[in-house]
Amino acid sequence: MSASFWSAEVAELLRVGPGVRLREIDPDSTPGTGADRKQGEAELARAAQELRELQEKLFAQSRSGARDRLLVVLQAMDAAGKGGIVNHVFAQLEPYGLELTAFKAPTAQEREHDFLWRVESRVPGPGVIGLFDRSHYEDVLVQRVRGLAPPQEIERRYGAIAEFERRIAEDGVRILKIMLHISPEEQGERLLARLDDPEKHWKYNAGDVDERAFWAEYMEAFQIAIERTDAPHAPWFVVPANAKWYARAAVQRLVVTELRRMSPDWPEADFDVAEQRARVERTLDLTWP
Repeated sequence: MSASFWSAEVAELLRVGPGVRLREIDPDSTPGTGADRKQGEAELARAAQELRELQEKLFAQSRSGARDRLLVVLQAMDAAGKGGIVNHVFAQLEPYGLELTAFKAPTAQEREHDFLWRVESRVPGPGVIGLFDRSHYEDVLVQRVRGLAPPQEIERRYGAIAEFERRIAEDGVRILKIMLHISPEEQGERLLARLDDPEKHWKYNAGDVDERAFWAEYMEAFQIAIERTDAPHAPWFVVPANAKWYARAAVQRLVVTELRRMSPDWPEADFDVAEQRARVERTLDLTWP
């Protein structure tokens, strides 16, 4: 643990436990640290090297048959900072071992199948870190709040999600489900900031304002989804996200902690190193024709 930054283990502080209520979690809080933004940004940079090394070990050992992989699910209200997490935490990883999926509204083809059909194909393969920027949880959040599916179908989906996550976990997928918890006031300020900056107009969606009217309903939907699908093999973490620097450092810490628990290691060579070294050395005097 970085003694100068983290005073307690984030995975323990942010892990959803029995009886946890979203309304009791302060989006302005920074559990596990008394640091400020400058220190948070320094911690993010410091830990990036370890995260890359753990990722490379995870990928390397898959070349020897290991099936371990990691799936990180990011869920949040609009403007909560998912894009910043992608850019500041995961963009530092090697692209060959990272798969990002940003689930949008289902296409016509996808609507012809069960809601998990399009998700199944995006489960990361051995050695890969998969990142869902929004996910299958949209189908029990937006659909519930907006009444786009009947109540009995929403109920079915909770069970389908739990079964899906249990099944992929048994196949070697470690799952981290993270809700970025932002306040409606902070979201409003971020939306206004987008409107004030012409370079961020492309990020503004007028529909986000409409969704703000359903804030209480969305918080209830998140609460229910978390309670119904939290499990030891697919845990939920709630990250206070009003402070962007904290949310980024905390998510990075959660990923590093989980990779450490997975204990990836460099695979042993399946060839005679000395013999191969000698072969390479015999080619060192090659000249260009």
